[in-house]
Amino acid sequence: MSGLSGLNKSPHGVVIGLMQLQLPVVVTPAQLATQAQRIVQMMGKARRNNPGMDLLVLPEYALHGLSMSTEPALMCRMDGPEVAAFKAACIEHRLWACFSLMEFNPNGNPYNTGIVIDDQGAVALYYRKLHPWVPVEAWEPGNLGIPVIDGPRGCRLALIICHDGMFPEMARECAYKGAEIMLRTAGYTAPIRHSWQITNQANAFQNLMVTASVCLCGSDGTFDSMGEAMFCNFDGTVMAQGGGRADEIISCEVRPDLVREARIHWAVENNLYQLGHRGYSAVKGGATDCPYTYMRDLVDGRYRLPWEDQVVHTDGTSCGFPAPTRLHNAGNT
Repeated sequence: MSGLSGLNKSPHGVVIGLMQLQLPVVVTPAQLATQAQRIVQMMGKARRNNPGMDLLVLPEYALHGLSMSTEPALMCRMDGPEVAAFKAACIEHRLWACFSLMEFNPNGNPYNTGIVIDDQGAVALYYRKLHPWVPVEAWEPGNLGIPVIDGPRGCRLALIICHDGMFPEMARECAYKGAEIMLRTAGYTAPIRHSWQITNQANAFQNLMVTASVCLCGSDGTFDSMGEAMFCNFDGTVMAQGGGRADEIISCEVRPDLVREARIHWAVENNLYQLGHRGYSAVKGGATDCPYTYMRDLVDGRYRLPWEDQVVHTDGTSCGFPAPTRLHNAGNT
């Protein structure tokens, strides 16, 4: 139940707008500045479109487009003009909003960063993409973990970015840290449409969590992003879904209070709880060990696939990036 996109707002509801922003072309600093102003203008559209909206979500690459450029002149800083403009717009329109920016990294490749700014202009959530879409993306892997915050109207909110959502561990971490709503921003193109839909639904159901996900939309003359804004309820059902119309805002009222209720009262399919309490009907409190080899190996630094030596693509050379020589976290902040 979407509350007719938030037109019938309930006392416990959070109204979220997912903007299928037109895919921009950004290859110069001037174009970057122009696109930042366009995003600010679209925030005005969102507020006029739905006076009850609590949170607006812009897709990944909304500011930079899909050029994948790592040119320092195009990279953003948290104290730069783009973030300042976004803060001012959140204050002006009394609106929380989620933004995407490629962040300058003085010690290596840029970060693919997502931020949520509250309606007072403060950065409430600051996340760097943990799983760049390799080999296509050359961004530095994130080093801030997955923050979970108190979002609008008291909801518990998390953000992941695009390819992150293909790893069930990402959504599980969000939920384990208390997220009731997980945002997923993306720049995906049409070949990923089916995978996008099923992972958004699975991430919701497997974690009793609302997922709100949106891609860029339209063509930049080379790529065709797909839009496909999507709200999934905690039982995996689709509450609202967009298509391929650029700049359309898909809105939905979501109910974090019902997420909390399900997590407390569900028995069968309370999967997040049962993961750490296996077979509690047979043994008191359930089994609390870790039976998963991949988890133990990852923690111990010895993660290795049985077919590891046969994997063909292990760096970005197939996409024109030089093979890296620097180790992860070597001097990064």
